Amino acid sequence: MDRNIVYPGAIPLDTDLLTINRNTLVAIGYLVQATLGTNMVADGLACAPTSPASMTVTVGPGSLTTLTTIDPLAYGSLAADNTDPLMKMGINTTATSFTLTAPTSSGQSIVYLIEAAFLESDTDPVVLPYYNAANPAQPYSGPANSGEPQNTARIERVQLQLKSGAPAASGSETAPPVDTGWVGLYTITVAYGETAITAANIATLPTAPFIPFTLPALSPGVSRMATFAASGTWVVPAGVSLVRARLWGAGGGGGAGGGGAGAGGSGGGYTEGYFPVTAGSSLAVTVGVGGAAGLGGSNTSFATLATATGGGAGGAGSANTAGVASSSGGTGSGGTLAVSGQYGQNGLVFPGGGLVGGTGGAAFGGGNTFGPGGNTSTNLAGLNGGLPGAGGSGGIADGAGGSGANGLVILEW
Repeated sequence: MDRNIVYPGAIPLDTDLLTINRNTLVAIGYLVQATLGTNMVADGLACAPTSPASMTVTVGPGSLTTLTTIDPLAYGSLAADNTDPLMKMGINTTATSFTLTAPTSSGQSIVYLIEAAFLESDTDPVVLPYYNAANPAQPYSGPANSGEPQNTARIERVQLQLKSGAPAASGSETAPPVDTGWVGLYTITVAYGETAITAANIATLPTAPFIPFTLPALSPGVSRMATFAASGTWVVPAGVSLVRARLWGAGGGGGAGGGGAGAGGSGGGYTEGYFPVTAGSSLAVTVGVGGAAGLGGSNTSFATLATATGGGAGGAGSANTAGVASSSGGTGSGGTLAVSGQYGQNGLVFPGGGLVGGTGGAAFGGGNTFGPGGNTSTNLAGLNGGLPGAGGSGGIADGAGGSGANGLVILEW
């Protein structure tokens, strides 16, 4: 950041202090941009009912960071700089209270909106003493002894306001629109006859820009996790704009012995990466199902963002003959890291009748599924894949192949 240079004996100027303040503001603004990016971000500002509960809610201390310019207006003797962009943070150190009113007609409800905006203003007017060259012992009162008060602080705050929707039949009430230049934080629904607001009345807007757990401009880190061992849907939490997704495709099934030794199924593919998401959106998570004996595993996907394909099936053996493993381990796509699944192992047939089922291939981070051993009079089924994405091992003699393991999806944010 820039720094002022002053010298012994030099006449101090008001701009010496003003420039220090502006340089500090610029330095902090660029630090905020490096960590939070340039999108609006809210932190704190928690909306809660009073205790004991009443028709009043409070919005706690917090901040609202937004992209604006260095100084839209002149700053003392420094000219305005309303061109160069800068991230600025409005900070409220005390709580703000709002009192709500229930509808007056039976069967109706009303939705209130709490919205926020960045506020920068000059305040704290004071009549300042000025140097009087004619009589230094008697300072002027205000500039040119005018007695005029002047603002002494440029403050940055979070401006909050409560906006009322229109009363409507309960179940059909809607929130009022967010005003231009503001951002919606919460809705509060109040029904006819209610005399106290509880936490159940308050909802955070999915679009509220509360600070995400993963900061997009930093090396990504995580603090929460969701695991999908079966297909489902993930609703992006409020404030989350980036998610780390890790996907394993399902393993292929091992080949049947068929009188010989079946080959092992191949492991599923793997992929991972960080993906931008929108708070409040619902994203489909499809978890691949392990292949039964002689069948390949199915694919795992995270919305349309990433896919890990399933591993191929192991070939069946025949009388005193070894099955051949698939040459198609699963693959990954869409992420920044993709690892193919390991091929299964061919079945083994030894002179004298010894049989060993082929080992199932591993998926990324997992282990192999070892095949059973015996001879033509020992009917043993292959083992099922253990860790996510692992292929099943081949059976021996008349034993069936083992099933591949299911895939897996881990989301972290």
